[in-house]
Amino acid sequence: MTDRVTTAEGSGGDCCIAVRNTGPLSGEVAVPGAKNSVLKLMAASLLADGTFELSNVPDIIDVSIMAELLRAIGAEVEVLGRGAVTIRNTGDLTPVAPFELVEQMRASINVLGPLLTRCGHVRLSMPGGDDFGSRPIDMHIAGLEAMGASFSYGEDYVEASVDRLRGADIMFKFPSVGATENLVTAAVYADGVTTLENAAREPEIIDLCEYLVAMGAQIEGIGTSQLRITGVAPGSLRACEHETVPDRIQAATYIAACAVSGGRLDLLNAQAGHMQMVLTRFRDMGLEFEPLPYGLRVAAPGRLRSTDFATLPYPGIATDYKPLITTMLSVAEGVGIVTENLYPGRFRYVEELQRLGADIRTDGHHAVIRGVPRLVAAEVTAHDIRAGAAMVVAGLAAEGTTTITGVHHIDRGYDDLVGRLQRIGADITRFDA
Repeated sequence: MTDRVTTAEGSGGDCCIAVRNTGPLSGEVAVPGAKNSVLKLMAASLLADGTFELSNVPDIIDVSIMAELLRAIGAEVEVLGRGAVTIRNTGDLTPVAPFELVEQMRASINVLGPLLTRCGHVRLSMPGGDDFGSRPIDMHIAGLEAMGASFSYGEDYVEASVDRLRGADIMFKFPSVGATENLVTAAVYADGVTTLENAAREPEIIDLCEYLVAMGAQIEGIGTSQLRITGVAPGSLRACEHETVPDRIQAATYIAACAVSGGRLDLLNAQAGHMQMVLTRFRDMGLEFEPLPYGLRVAAPGRLRSTDFATLPYPGIATDYKPLITTMLSVAEGVGIVTENLYPGRFRYVEELQRLGADIRTDGHHAVIRGVPRLVAAEVTAHDIRAGAAMVVAGLAAEGTTTITGVHHIDRGYDDLVGRLQRIGADITRFDA
């Protein structure tokens, strides 16, 4: 693994993907580590001195961006081969996150909690990332204010300071993943006990908490909606080794590819327990699953059947699955309804599916999809990470050659998507625009 911006494929900004329907897929796909976990693990490494070793790290642009952000703050980061990253922290930190890095990735907000609790001060530009509506950080700020932090604001930044955070009882109005992550990492050095009610329960939250515990943090209730963090003495956490949890969204992407193409795939490292709700709905659509000692087997014996989906906080169906689900329903038999309960602006990819001949009508936070036997190839654009992956899946279900632009979005979250699909029989190539 190398810093993605220096790989032969490049950053994706001037690249396209061409994909054709070639029939059933077969073989094995190794599911990489989770983007939505490893970026938070990297940020949490700011909490302690020493050398951290992360394994099962996906080779994606966002890891390179987070590495640059940590370097700008004062850590030494080395992205090694075979999915390994080392982070060396000497404690000589500058708690300022530069705009030119923060604007590229929303996950950069995750340095807020670690820097504030360790340094007592942080200045952070407002984060960027995917283009699918506003995701404010009001719950992050309210929680840290309850713990004693003071905030000030500029036109494009937020600044926080505190002598030492203190424990507090915090009730989230919504189980926000980002707010849960920031407050957990902030609370590890707080004076006293912090309880988080209605906390997010995603596998990536569990992964972060287990990482913090390996560092010496005291956290109870991991995997539940109530987290209890007893602060330890500032500076007492230590560096550790950790293996990143597998990426359930990438696993679902290969399931969707098999679903629209037919065939059978073995998904190495896939964790069925992390995807129970969406797998249940996929079974309703006609997919077959078999647990394996090393992952999960999926088979698509015939045309998909339509059903209804609604996004909900974990353990419900994640919003990241929705572009893939909508694509699957586009070629399923019957009519399905997808309801977006988390990010109402996240239907931009529907226009791209319509270019491919999908029969989709949106109404507020609902999409009604009437399945067609086959999509028709066209040029489409990836507007965000998961929408880009959905366009690739749609190309597998279309007659002719589908060309996808905006590939840099896919590169932010997918580790060699083209190569992995090629190895299981997909007719897919990457080329310079």
